[in-house]
Amino acid sequence: MTIAARADARHNRARVLEAAQEAFAAEGLSVPLDVIARRAGVGAGTVYRHFPSKEALFEAVVHDRIERLADELTALLATTEAETGAAFFTAFTSTVEQAGFNKALCESFVSTPKAEVAPQARRRYGIALAALLDQAHHAGAVRPDVQITDVMALMAGCVAMEANSATPGRATTLVLDGLRAGHSPLPTATKPVTKPGHRNETREEQPGPTARCEECGAAIPTSRTGRPARFCGGACRQKAHRRRATG
Repeated sequence: MTIAARADARHNRARVLEAAQEAFAAEGLSVPLDVIARRAGVGAGTVYRHFPSKEALFEAVVHDRIERLADELTALLATTEAETGAAFFTAFTSTVEQAGFNKALCESFVSTPKAEVAPQARRRYGIALAALLDQAHHAGAVRPDVQITDVMALMAGCVAMEANSATPGRATTLVLDGLRAGHSPLPTATKPVTKPGHRNETREEQPGPTARCEECGAAIPTSRTGRPARFCGGACRQKAHRRRATG
C-alpha cells in the first residue's frame, strides 16, 4: 500500500468514527451501519474494512469517549489539596452529564454485557476515579464508608434516572448529597435471620407441657412426631382396655 493509500485509509477511518460518534450519541446501538456510512460519505464496504461489525464500531466509539473522560479525571487529580473534594464531585457529575447527552456512552454505563465494552479504557477511567475518591476521603469531603464499587453503581443509577427525568440534575444532586461526609453510617452485612413462620430444622424443639398416663398418672416422654401418647406403656393400655370392656 502506498503512502497516499494509507493516508486515504486513515482519513476514511476517521470519517467513519466521527459519523458513528454522532449517530450512536443520538440513537444508540440501534442505528444501522448503512446510515453511518451515508453520514461518513463512504460505502458500506469501507466501513466493514475498518470495523468488521457494528459492535466493533460501537466499541471503538465508546472506547474513545471513555478515554476522553479518563483524561478529564486524570487532569482533576492535579488539583490543589483544598479542591480535592470538589474534584471528585465534578468527575461524578461530568460523567453522568456526558452519558446523558450520548446514548452510546449511556448504554455502556447502564448495561452490563457479558463481554464488557472497551475494557482498557474503562480500567483507566476506574483507576482515575478511585484515586479521586481516595483524595476526597483524605480531605474529609466524602463519607469514609463509601467504596469505589458504590460510586460506580450509583453513577450507573444516576445515568439511568437522568435519562427519564423531567428535572435534569435532580437525581444526581440527591445522590451526591448522600455521598458527602456527615451522614448516618451505611448498614453492614449481617447473618441471615430466620423469618417468623420459617422453621429452623437445626434448632431443638421447645419442650411442651408434660403428658400424663390416663391409667396410672405417670409422666409420658414427649414425642416429636405422631399423635401424643395416652399411656405410659403396654400394661396400662391393656388395663384401660379391660376396664372399658367390663365397664
